[in-house]
Amino acid sequence: PPAGPGPAAPAATGWAAVTPAAQGGFQPGFAYPGAPTVTNGFAIAALVTGLLCMWPLSLAFAIVALVQIPKRNEKGKGMAVTGLVFGVLGVIASLVAFIGLAALGFEERQYADQRRGPSGSISVNDLRTGDCFNQPPFSPGRKAESSSIYWVHVVPCSAPHHGEVAGSSNFPRGAAYPSASEIGKETDRLCAPVRDEYALDSWQIPDGMLPYFYYPSSEGWRTGDRRVTCTFLDEDAEHVGTVHTDRSKLTRPQLAYLDAVQNYNNGLGYQPEADVAEDPTAYRNWAKGMAAASRKEAAELSSTTTPWPDAVKPKLNELSGIQLEAANAWDAAAKAADPDAIEREVRKATALSGKSYKVAVEIRRELGLSTGEKVPDIRV
Repeated sequence: PPAGPGPAAPAATGWAAVTPAAQGGFQPGFAYPGAPTVTNGFAIAALVTGLLCMWPLSLAFAIVALVQIPKRNEKGKGMAVTGLVFGVLGVIASLVAFIGLAALGFEERQYADQRRGPSGSISVNDLRTGDCFNQPPFSPGRKAESSSIYWVHVVPCSAPHHGEVAGSSNFPRGAAYPSASEIGKETDRLCAPVRDEYALDSWQIPDGMLPYFYYPSSEGWRTGDRRVTCTFLDEDAEHVGTVHTDRSKLTRPQLAYLDAVQNYNNGLGYQPEADVAEDPTAYRNWAKGMAAASRKEAAELSSTTTPWPDAVKPKLNELSGIQLEAANAWDAAAKAADPDAIEREVRKATALSGKSYKVAVEIRRELGLSTGEKVPDIRV
């Protein structure tokens, strides 16, 4: 039979009035915090936006995460701290870039000031033949042709530079101020012979250094300024040395060869801009001029009055033959009535120009001229 009830337990007294089973763990009334199981969403967002270079968001998400994590007993403090670091560094980098671009913009405004240029600069109008120079350091996305330029820095040609002055020419006194569509053609007409004379050996001009010019503003035109400064310029890369061909340092065969090939080589650059079907007349006129240039080159390369080295004579004869063959193709293009026929003959003629390239390299090597096989910088 079950035992009867025992004696009653003594009443609890004082501050230790708790049952023995409650002695372990936290006191009643206080919750025991369990291990965190949820990662804070803002911490994840802070890390992701930081990696994606969205630094202001990363900074904001990281701050919110660091406030919430201890309150909610969540994971992700490491991600939040990483996002915070990304955000702070990104904001600092953005401020530095902004200050740099602001300073660059200030320098551009200095260069655009007609009255006073930056320290060490000179007016574009004071550039002289043979000067090597640097233009203003335009901010990203801007090119010189979209800006008015009044000042440049002249540097020794032995130092890295972007541009070199070939010479200058003048618009006719009675001419009207050229329109935007006319200025390129007019200045090219004036500057082409200036640049050809200054840099007779076009193979010495490095890639990227292109024909360039400075012409008067409309205000300067009204005051009588008609000067156009003809230059070579590479807006992206710097070069060392000069593109000038010193005729006094050339041998007679070298000079004869460069003079012989110049007209034809220049003529190739004047191909009409429109398609053949749009302007067949322009192509016929161009082909007529190219045929004459081909025959002139062939005749001068075959000249018996020039003391050509014996080793180069067979190659000169080969090049003359190619040019005469090209002249026939140019003639056919000039006489063709059908645009398709014009285009076919022009392709034949220009293909022969490509064939002549290898022969020209061998001739130049024998004559001691540049073969185009040079380091990126021209020789001083």
